[in-house]
Amino acid sequence: MSVTAAKGFTAAGIAAGIKANGNPDLALVVNTGPRRAAAGVFTSNRVKAAPVVWSQQVLADGELTAVVLNSGGANACTGPQGFQDTHATAEKVAEVLSAGGAEVGAGEVAVASTGLIGLLLPMDKLLPGVEKAAAELSEHGGEKAAIAIKTTDTVHKTAVVTEEGPGGGWTVGGMAKGAGMLAPGLATMLVVLTTDADVDSAGLDSALRGATRVTFDRVDSDGCMSTNDTVLLLASGSSGVTPKQDAFTAAVREVCDDLARQLIGDAEGASKDIRIEVVNAATEDDAVEVGRSIARNNLLKCAIHGEDPNWGRVLSAIGTTRAAFEPDRLNVAINGVWVCKNGSVGEDRDLVDMRYREVTVTADLAAGDESAVIWANDLTADYVHENSAYSS
Repeated sequence: MSVTAAKGFTAAGIAAGIKANGNPDLALVVNTGPRRAAAGVFTSNRVKAAPVVWSQQVLADGELTAVVLNSGGANACTGPQGFQDTHATAEKVAEVLSAGGAEVGAGEVAVASTGLIGLLLPMDKLLPGVEKAAAELSEHGGEKAAIAIKTTDTVHKTAVVTEEGPGGGWTVGGMAKGAGMLAPGLATMLVVLTTDADVDSAGLDSALRGATRVTFDRVDSDGCMSTNDTVLLLASGSSGVTPKQDAFTAAVREVCDDLARQLIGDAEGASKDIRIEVVNAATEDDAVEVGRSIARNNLLKCAIHGEDPNWGRVLSAIGTTRAAFEPDRLNVAINGVWVCKNGSVGEDRDLVDMRYREVTVTADLAAGDESAVIWANDLTADYVHENSAYSS
């Protein structure tokens, strides 16, 4: 049930008419309490969409009652009018929820948008859509909400983890969208996570940043960072259970990891999921930098699409980084076959079996004992077609 798996949340997903094709395009998630704690991480792109600016502001006090999300338009690079439209959207959500007796202010509503950059949203459709979504709020509305935030996604993405403890059970659930412009920046798409654990905003923030650092921030599909990336975590406290912080962080990480893998699996045009593991690095930062460089090497991505274990392209990617290593000590394995040893020819590359969806590239820097994993995907003609056909 995605964002409604945790107690204390309702959600809805409807077609407001924002998308010309009539598909669902507006989602609403509401925290019914008793707690309203929240935390968020956002794109580090210096060009930020109006909803990102708004949501960063309203999260300053660590509380949210609702999140409204639209697909079909990013509301990015739309000037003062775009920010006014974001404010009006939050005001409308507050108005319709307050009409039901909730007494919600616009400052308790986060806004997220996704779609083409540079287009104003059709507010004459969006605002009535908010009313329609509010009327359809349900404890079973999580899946519909997940469907409504899709853009080029071929499938909707949800994940749930439930934990049992001495004080009772609690749940973390979530939904995500994203198939293109997937590159690290905290975060890499739109995500809403919910929990019925009784955790304050500081605990949520710590868990969310700890989880996203090693999940969403290590997904690198195409090296393109969005203007709208948003990940929100809301706590209702409805379970009455306050888990230990490490257990809570682990559960949030598990949900984030699940969603991140789904994003890579649905990346635009992809036919291979690439797990890039960098081992024996001097520092974790070195391992991450090398992993990203390998993930963004288009020649390697094309080779993997063609099922060619071209380890030379891995070495050339490593060589562009500032990481500590000696070229004649580098080792590279593809699907467990060490095709490069000590910076030169290793095992017979014909031993590498690349027929299956997942491909593992292991880069051994022989410089320390730190490691990191980056997830990427291959570069295909379908990716080029989709991004040349997807225009305004």
